[in-house]
Amino acid sequence: MLQQERHNQILARLNLEGQVRVKDLSKDFNVTEDCIRKDLNILEKANKLKRIHGGATCMRSNLHTVNVSQRRDVRVEEKKAIALKAIELIKPGMMIFLDISTVTLEIAKLIYQRNLKITVVTNMIDIMEIFTRDCNTNLIFIGGELNRARDGFIGAITIEQIKKYKFDLSFLGVVGIDVFNNKVATYDINDGLTKKEVLNASRKCYMAGETIKFELDGNYLFGDISDFSGYICEGGLDSRIENKLKDIGIEII
Repeated sequence: MLQQERHNQILARLNLEGQVRVKDLSKDFNVTEDCIRKDLNILEKANKLKRIHGGATCMRSNLHTVNVSQRRDVRVEEKKAIALKAIELIKPGMMIFLDISTVTLEIAKLIYQRNLKITVVTNMIDIMEIFTRDCNTNLIFIGGELNRARDGFIGAITIEQIKKYKFDLSFLGVVGIDVFNNKVATYDINDGLTKKEVLNASRKCYMAGETIKFELDGNYLFGDISDFSGYICEGGLDSRIENKLKDIGIEII
């Protein structure tokens, strides 16, 4: 087998399985482990994969767009499509939590436009400002220590307040989703700890994020995919990702 053909098959398997192991590739291609390691080094230098101990994994990007303001005007149509799906899950009288996210901001806009008779709990300033105008929606704002980059309140004081609630439904924004390792990431540790507490306080909790999140990474893993009730996206989910989510037991909307 030619080297290029072997490289193509390694990448195809990586796209299907998320990770590959040197020992398995050596056996399947009937070449030495050193040969496979050289293959993986070449592919890593070409930014096609990332080397890990004993093998390789898919490339995942960390854009480091920590500030909410950096993300507000990115993929707006996708976020609006997600919000339209999310709002169908909300029933009259519910208490829901919307965390700090440009996707949940779109959900909040729809709630206000439809004048829903529910209670919204949030720690995001932009969401709070939407409901300062006259409407049927009751607003509870969770305070604490202000994180200006995140446009809201996160950390220990915020977490202590969240512990007092039991939300019927919550929607959390995510920075990255690693479906092959069952992990969900965000940028900020305190933001992650706050999201984790919302998960604990919710009867149902949904990840709300564009499908590109499966290619992205954050800096802090705050939960497992299996901690969530479901995942809401704009559509067009890759079949291998969809199958992995179903294996984990996640509802896909």
